[in-house]
Amino acid sequence: MASTMNSTTATGIGGPSDKVAGGRRLHSANRLFRALSLGAAVLVLLTFVAMFGVLFEGAWPALHQFGFDFFFTEIWNPVKERFGILAPIGGTLITSFLAMLAAVPLGIGVAIFLTELCPRMLRRPIGIAIELLAGIPSIIYGIWGLFVFAPFFQANIQPWIIDVFADVPGLSMLFAGPPYGIGMFTASLILAIMILPLIASITRDVFETVPPMLKEAAYGLGCTTWEVIWNVVIPYTRTGIVGGAMLALGRALGETMAITFVIGNAHRLSTSLFAPGTTISAAIANEFSEAVGDLYISSLLAAGFFLFIITFVVLAAAQLMLRRLDKSTGGNRA
Repeated sequence: MASTMNSTTATGIGGPSDKVAGGRRLHSANRLFRALSLGAAVLVLLTFVAMFGVLFEGAWPALHQFGFDFFFTEIWNPVKERFGILAPIGGTLITSFLAMLAAVPLGIGVAIFLTELCPRMLRRPIGIAIELLAGIPSIIYGIWGLFVFAPFFQANIQPWIIDVFADVPGLSMLFAGPPYGIGMFTASLILAIMILPLIASITRDVFETVPPMLKEAAYGLGCTTWEVIWNVVIPYTRTGIVGGAMLALGRALGETMAITFVIGNAHRLSTSLFAPGTTISAAIANEFSEAVGDLYISSLLAAGFFLFIITFVVLAAAQLMLRRLDKSTGGNRA
C-alpha cells in the first residue's frame, strides 16, 4: 500500500517529476527567447554594418577623386564631372533646423492642451486625428505643398514678409528676392507640418505618464495650471520630450518626396530663405535614375553616405543626451 502511494506521488499530477519537467520546459523556453532576441539584435547590427559598407564602397571613387573638397564645394556639373555637396548639406541642415524650430514648441503646446486643458469629450477625437496626420505619406504633403500651400504663400505671405523686413539689417537678406512660392523656407514649413503630429503624439503619451498625485499635490499647494505644467509635468517628462524631438529630427533629416516637390531643386546656396535650394535626399531622388557614369553615381552614393553619417551622429548624440538626463533625474522618469 505504501509503495503504491509513493509511486502515485512520484508520477501523479503535481508530483516532483512534473515540477522538474515544468522547470525544464520553462528553462528551454527562456533559452529559446534569449536566442531569438540575440538573433534579432545581431541582425539589426549586421544590417547597419552592411549598409555602411555598401555605401562606403560606392562612395569611395568620388571621395578618392575629390577628397575633402567634395564636402566644401558648391559646384555640381555632371557634364564636366565636377561634384560637390555643400549646397545639399546646407539645405538639409537649414530646412531641418527651421522645421524643428517651428514644430517642437507647437508640438509641445498641442500635447499640453490635450492632456491638461482640452475638454475630456474632445481629447480622444483630437488625439486620433493627430495620430492619423502622423501616418500620412510624405508625398501627400508634397503634393499639397506644391499645389495648395506654395501658391497661397507666394500670393499672400511672401510679399508681405519681404516688405516687412526690407529695411531690417540682416533679416532683409534672409527674406529677400522675388516670391517664388517654392524654396527653402517653404520646404521648412512643409517639413514642420509633417513632423508636428509626430512630436505632439509622442509628447502627449509622455505627459500621460505623469502620476496624478504629483499634479494634485502641486494644485493643493496653490499652483496655477501653468506652474504645474512648467514645474511638474515638463521636468518629469523632459527625457521623453527630448527623445520624441530627436525622432522627429531623424525623420526631418532624411525626408525626401515632400521636400523634392517644394524646395526648387537648385544646387546652390543663397543668403535668402526664399530662394530655391536642395537637400541631400532630394538630390539623390531627382538624379539617381538619370545618373550616367561611375563618378556621377559614386558622387550620389557619397552624398547618401554623408547623410547616413549625419543621421547616425544625431541619433547617437540624442542617446547620450537621454542617458545623461536619465541619470540626472534618477532614472525613474519618462
